[in-house]
Amino acid sequence: MTPEDRFPGPEHPDSGPRHQPDLDVLPYGTYYEPEPAGGYSGGGYEAETYSGYGGARYLEQHWPAAGPEHGHTVHALNVPTGHDGHSGYEPTLADHPSPGQSDDPPTIELGPPLAEPGLPYHPYPAPGPGEPPGPLYVVGDVHGYLDELRAELRHQGIIDADGHWSAGRARIWFLGDFTDRGPDGIGVIDLVMQLAAEAAAAGGYCRALMGNHELLFLGAARYGDEPVQSTAGTASFLAAWRLNGGQQNDLERLEAHHISWLSRLPAMALEDGHLLLHSDTTAYLEYGESIAEVNDAVHDLLADEGVDEWWDCFRRFTKRFAFRGDAGPTAVRELLDTYGGTRVVHGHSPIPYLTGAVHADDGMPPHVPGPYVYADDLAVAMDGGVTMEGRLLVARLPV
Repeated sequence: MTPEDRFPGPEHPDSGPRHQPDLDVLPYGTYYEPEPAGGYSGGGYEAETYSGYGGARYLEQHWPAAGPEHGHTVHALNVPTGHDGHSGYEPTLADHPSPGQSDDPPTIELGPPLAEPGLPYHPYPAPGPGEPPGPLYVVGDVHGYLDELRAELRHQGIIDADGHWSAGRARIWFLGDFTDRGPDGIGVIDLVMQLAAEAAAAGGYCRALMGNHELLFLGAARYGDEPVQSTAGTASFLAAWRLNGGQQNDLERLEAHHISWLSRLPAMALEDGHLLLHSDTTAYLEYGESIAEVNDAVHDLLADEGVDEWWDCFRRFTKRFAFRGDAGPTAVRELLDTYGGTRVVHGHSPIPYLTGAVHADDGMPPHVPGPYVYADDLAVAMDGGVTMEGRLLVARLPV
């Protein structure tokens, strides 16, 4: 049983008091801290962040490494109830964009199809003789923090002062989770779509992975309050989305072209020897033995399957922490042996939770100097915990 199999349900928004997580085993790893860059006082990252959904409350019972046999309880997902036993909110119908109510959605350049694993992949025009591809960047979980994303991309020279692509032939991958908890998830999606087109015109590319919150957001829009049979009891996508920081403003602004773009995102990719994933889980192995098989399986599910199959996919990709502890390197190697690459790069699990330093004793926000390398140097964590007053990470690979 892999570590994440101990957590069968989706993540929860309320983990109680903000005390240190009860972790039996901490990962052995190191921070990758690049040289201080200009733009931030003291060389550190001191930009203020705002969490519209209570910061660190969203992780379930600290996701302990030990299971129930060690005294830990994993709570089931329950919709909050009032004194009359009914849910504590009034659900509304999901805003399903109607193609008949608007013009055809704009065509958005997503870049060329992913190459088969192991084959050279050169986006837009192929490099000339002796000319290498541009530098490779990855972006951790954004969760609606558009201003912080713009600041980090500008800091790295990827966009200019007006928010347009300025990185030439550079390549950048977003690791998923654009929406929820932060104030402007649709604004984040719009920016990534814009950069995809601008990067392609410049000979580079901007691509993105599908995170568990993309599955949740799309599920809320498509299925609303339609019941799902979950291991935590009957719930709905809309209820789970709200519990996990869903912003009504994002749902109201969701349009057909957003849905089309999000639904086509790959679940995983291989780039320069880096296996790019959203979630630190081995659940990808349940969807195929190659990157193409996994991506096709997820896309087919989103196109054809029903609400329960969609919910099960969301549940599987919400599992976490497979790469920490003594068994972590084995889990990483299983993925690398199956899909290729020499290192996994992922988002999903905030670095402060991976390291156990969720909140300092003095009450200060967690310090996240950069990506976190762990699991015998086989895994790189990129979720800097922006929703818990940590940091939104943009990093150049390799680290």
